Amino acid sequence: MLVIIGYLIILFSVFGGFALAGGHLYALFQPVEFVIIGGAALGSFIIGNNAKVIKATILGSLSTLKGYPYSRKFYIELLSMFFELTNKIRRDGALAIEADVENYKESPLFSKYKLVQKQPKIMEFLCDNLRLIITGRVDIHNLDTIMDIDIETFEGEAELPISAINKIADSMPAFGIVAAVMGVVHTMESIGIPPEELGGLIAKALVGTFLGVLIGYGFTAPIAVSLDNRRLATIKILHSVKVVLLASTNNFAPTIAVEMARKVLYSDSRPNSKELEDILREIKANKATETNG
Repeated sequence: MLVIIGYLIILFSVFGGFALAGGHLYALFQPVEFVIIGGAALGSFIIGNNAKVIKATILGSLSTLKGYPYSRKFYIELLSMFFELTNKIRRDGALAIEADVENYKESPLFSKYKLVQKQPKIMEFLCDNLRLIITGRVDIHNLDTIMDIDIETFEGEAELPISAINKIADSMPAFGIVAAVMGVVHTMESIGIPPEELGGLIAKALVGTFLGVLIGYGFTAPIAVSLDNRRLATIKILHSVKVVLLASTNNFAPTIAVEMARKVLYSDSRPNSKELEDILREIKANKATETNG
């Protein structure tokens, strides 16, 4: 939603300001310039990236229209899930969560936390490393290393579509110049026409430069910034998962393990220590009610 609002502000500011200054909006409507700039940018994007990056770029760009996924409610669900998970491991042993890990989409434990469950990368990272804990195939130090490698791989993969979008944004002004130069060439070959028509051709040529800069820096580059912000937030969450799993493996109390995980998350979105304490107390009370019932 914020992306659409931002785009509307850009459109009203640029075209509204032009109209208020006495400009004629129809002069800016040049479909041929869009074809030249958009087609050249699309072609260079396809040439410079493989199918995997192209798909990730398209899906990532569309995802920005859905809004930022990591709300305060998401972080509360995440920490609540950490507490219930580590508490179950401490009470019943790691084998008790095997069924939850093997099918997290149908898991009674994870199904309570819909916002977290909808994030496949986070759930995949959590479940993959829980499997290692359940099987006991790695010690604590190797588990730490394995999780670091996994996070590093995600960081690099998530950077690819962002880099691709940034390259498109940087190329748009240049393609706008290409469109403008072609317009100037057309103007020069029409030098014998009346001055008022010649002026129209020059105006059309200049629109190419304008559109290239506007589309590149006003519409394309912000998408890369938005995706990068999500990437950094996801990396923080993965580190939070890593911390809580290592703390649980080291036999820290669930409340301490969750508090350690909370410290990793961005401070402007996570609940504070007192709020977390109240949330965990409520979870304990609900579990006690279920048990007694």
